[in-house]
Amino acid sequence: MAQRSEARRGRRDAGQVVPLMAGVLALVAVLAVGLVLLGNLVARRAQAQTAADAAALAGAARGRAAALQVAGENDGDLESFVVKGPEVEVTVRVGDARATSRARREW
Repeated sequence: MAQRSEARRGRRDAGQVVPLMAGVLALVAVLAVGLVLLGNLVARRAQAQTAADAAALAGAARGRAAALQVAGENDGDLESFVVKGPEVEVTVRVGDARATSRARREW
């Protein structure tokens, strides 16, 4: 009798691994997509910051036209260019990421 009860329990548990594995694989896929999106966001922000830094340095040395050119060469759009004495502040947008940077002209 005990053997029959164990056999029934074994049949009831059979096939439980498949839905569990499907759930685990779905979770892993969602996490992988999330990590890819996060990585793209971080890369875009870093690219925007690089473009802003380069544009600020160019703007401090050679003016607005140079900052606009350098921002464009780094796949960015120059959104603002402000001169405050010897200091230049620029804001650059790359895709949906924005970055602001300052540079100072010193002789």
